[in-house]
Amino acid sequence: MIKGLSRKRGQRIFSSAEVLGYNYYIQRKRIAWKLQNPRLLQIHFHTFRHWKGTMEAYKTRNPFEVQRILRHKSLANTQKYIHWAEALADSAQEDDWVAAVAYTLDEYLKLLQRGFTYVSDYGNPETKVLKKRK
Repeated sequence: MIKGLSRKRGQRIFSSAEVLGYNYYIQRKRIAWKLQNPRLLQIHFHTFRHWKGTMEAYKTRNPFEVQRILRHKSLANTQKYIHWAEALADSAQEDDWVAAVAYTLDEYLKLLQRGFTYVSDYGNPETKVLKKRK
């Protein structure tokens, strides 16, 4: 249906990025004032990209996967967004994790709903090991 809309070359169907950015900054300012937290004003759109790159690096431990997710052509560009020191410091603290074992499908689904993530199979393929941050 969108392709069927008539438009001039260069004309946008949806609002421009400038309008979205302006609305974000207005909302951020309102929330910072309402919560009395001026540090919220330091969060920019680009901050989310750094956060996403670091979190994906932390989860996958694979910079090429992060490169694919961020849609970079060069790994050098991706490494600007991955803050390895933060990701590795977080992973070094093993006591921040809770482990659980699921022996049945029902247990596995309940643990997933409670925020656990799959780690590996243990023994047989039906026994799953999961972990979650404390």
